[in-house]
Amino acid sequence: MTAARARKFGLWAFVALSLIALGLSDLQSNRPDPWNTLVALGRGFLTPDFGTDGLWLGAALTVAFALVGVLFAAAIGLVLAPFYANPVVRGFCVTLRSIHELFWALLLMQVTGLGPLTGLLAIGIPYSGIFARVFSDLLSETPQSAASALPRSTPRTSLILYARLPLAWDQIKAYALYRIECGLRSSAVLGFIGLPTLGYLLETFFRQAHYSQAAAVLYLFFALILPVRLWMRWSLTPLYLVAALWLLALQKFPPMGEGALIRFLTEDIVPAPLRNGGELLPWLTKLLETQALPGTLTTVILAQVALALATLIAIFGFPVLVPRVSGRIGSIIAHGVFVVLRSIPDYMLAFVFLQILGPSLLPAVLALGLHNGAIIAHLLGQQSRGLALRPDAPSGLSLWGYELLPRQSGTIWALCLYRWEIIIRDSAIMGLLGLGTLGFFIEKNVQELRLDRVVVLLLVSAALTLVVDHISTRLRASMRLRLGPQSVTT
Repeated sequence: MTAARARKFGLWAFVALSLIALGLSDLQSNRPDPWNTLVALGRGFLTPDFGTDGLWLGAALTVAFALVGVLFAAAIGLVLAPFYANPVVRGFCVTLRSIHELFWALLLMQVTGLGPLTGLLAIGIPYSGIFARVFSDLLSETPQSAASALPRSTPRTSLILYARLPLAWDQIKAYALYRIECGLRSSAVLGFIGLPTLGYLLETFFRQAHYSQAAAVLYLFFALILPVRLWMRWSLTPLYLVAALWLLALQKFPPMGEGALIRFLTEDIVPAPLRNGGELLPWLTKLLETQALPGTLTTVILAQVALALATLIAIFGFPVLVPRVSGRIGSIIAHGVFVVLRSIPDYMLAFVFLQILGPSLLPAVLALGLHNGAIIAHLLGQQSRGLALRPDAPSGLSLWGYELLPRQSGTIWALCLYRWEIIIRDSAIMGLLGLGTLGFFIEKNVQELRLDRVVVLLLVSAALTLVVDHISTRLRASMRLRLGPQSVTT
């Protein structure tokens, strides 16, 4: 099949799947008074209260978790990267990154408790797999000239250290900086399960309808993440790291009982029939039928509708970032809106929408669609501003419809397929907010201390992510689509 036919077939399949998912979705607003909540929220945002106890400590801990977790993961990823071509290493890394940080935290809490180690590992484990893959790509894409100048008998380690790593070092630092920005989002979201970061304060204030305090939390989060590329200087990294470790070491948390790890490995995660002498197959079948299947279906439906919304936002949003389409002031305003939307974690955004609209898939669809749509639109806008245009090229909507959209259609496809896997992964955790995705059943079993079921559902979640990643990769290959390094670091 040619690339053009593959894209045409993919477009119709995408539209059909989106319409089916839309028909199966519960998108009702179940909140009786959303406008009253919006008005109260608006008042809170106009009168932020920065005098709340624990606000600044929560901000400092958000940064500390992110810095230590990401730098730990970067070090592990750098060690694994040279061996990423090995199928065992690659499979191990893919499994690590296919499970969301929140799911890792829920599992680790059973061993390490609600302490700093849980937060650091929850960020560090999946990020290690991501770093290994990206660092491997960056090392393999370095020019061959330096490596070819060395003798053929040069050990592989020396070849990487002296010929590849120096050439890829600037890109590695740039990607690590991008991941620190992601780490800030992950760190904040970990507060929703009890860690003392900004997410914990945001959830508490929203549930108490203290919107001025909640607004202060959001403003402080934006003050940290928006200028991250200004305050995060590599020369200051040792100082930041020591301060972060010192702050985390000062935190007090409930101790875990002795033998928690042994009990976790030998009892908690062992399927109940194996512990109690029952039959494994009926237990597994019932778990898959009653929890894994409905959770997976809801996750897929939510992700498909959210991906469709993100695609529409990207298609109609990216031209607004081009001054020749929307004017200089319009592009500046659009840039600010998209930067804010891509900076705030989709989970946090879904929580806010949930307080306004009530429980249904609608808050999660809006959060995932806006967040991912803003990311794709921002990238497309940046690329569109750099396109070479003819001197007599039109402006306004004509430029978008006849020039930019056709030339960017391949990139739109590539970015949407790339974000598909991420949206699936994030849709699963929306269940922690009470929606019927896989996260809902995982949290339910955590609360009932049925960790054997949790492990099975986490494996289902990881398998779903891997399947989508595989389909996405195959589709991009059949459509002759390729993402540049900048696309992966946004």
